[in-house]
Amino acid sequence: MKDCLIPKRRDGRRGSDGAATGRNLTDKRLGKLVERVVETYEGDSGINFIDAANLPVRGQILGILELLFEVLFPGHTGNKAVTRSNVRYVVGDILSQVYTELAEQAKRAYQYQCRVQKCERCDCERMGRNVAIALLESLPRIREMLKGDVQAAFEGDPAARSYEEIVISYPCITAIAVHRIAHELHVRQVPLIPRIMSECAHARTGIDIHPGARIGRNFFIDHGTGVVIGETSVIGNNVKIYQGTTLGALSFPRDERGRIIKGGKRHPTIEDDVTIYAEATILGDVTIGRGAVIGGNTWVKESVPAGVTVSSPNPDLVYRKNEKKTKTRKRKT
Repeated sequence: MKDCLIPKRRDGRRGSDGAATGRNLTDKRLGKLVERVVETYEGDSGINFIDAANLPVRGQILGILELLFEVLFPGHTGNKAVTRSNVRYVVGDILSQVYTELAEQAKRAYQYQCRVQKCERCDCERMGRNVAIALLESLPRIREMLKGDVQAAFEGDPAARSYEEIVISYPCITAIAVHRIAHELHVRQVPLIPRIMSECAHARTGIDIHPGARIGRNFFIDHGTGVVIGETSVIGNNVKIYQGTTLGALSFPRDERGRIIKGGKRHPTIEDDVTIYAEATILGDVTIGRGAVIGGNTWVKESVPAGVTVSSPNPDLVYRKNEKKTKTRKRKT
């Protein structure tokens, strides 16, 4: 997960390499530039983090994910040597560290929420501890779910040679594992942290799953690049989807001032045993019935009954025999 952090510049510092060449930055020029930049901070909110020590730290969140992956897939990163004789010690050490770090970051997230909502009654520290314990207690269940996801990938992909190959290399397992963690925090209404986790997985794998989406057992995303699963999507058991699939919203209701009304079911429900092929787009609060097959490059805006296959008509293909072009060379005289 640490590869999601901001890349280093050529000089080793974090940030973009945008220094102007051919000019000297004098103290006077620097002072004026500082004033111009700071002026843009006045009266601004949302992209400023000044005097906001009560925000979760993105790097710390990604570090917590790394630790959780060590528990969910012990030994797969190679960061810790795990044997049958030391596994209890390793797991106990990691869980203790995750509890401490996650409780602190969750506290910061709750403090941020209280600052925005001008709330002075919440015990953010206690809430942070409680959510950290709740996530740790959900790990056995998450791990059982991931076993089914890995098995679904092995059975669904003829190119797969082993479970180990899938866990170590398949982007869908990274994306699904992060989602199952982030979802536990999302349903407990932890601010910011679930989205930090899911967007890190998105950046790393190209698979965009909102932490609010509800996903059942034995879920497999083949290839994965470009998959989008919206916040209120519901996915049943034994569902397989291919690259480029979108489970999105069709439209957004607006209030009298034209602002989008947030909340409400606006994404598809995919029932058990459904297969959705590449580049299919399913929009709105529709239901794809059990055992249905959605063909590639389809655009679905209505519910599909159980056991039905949806496909787009074959395009009119034109086959033309390539003519060989002969080159003539001019003789030298």
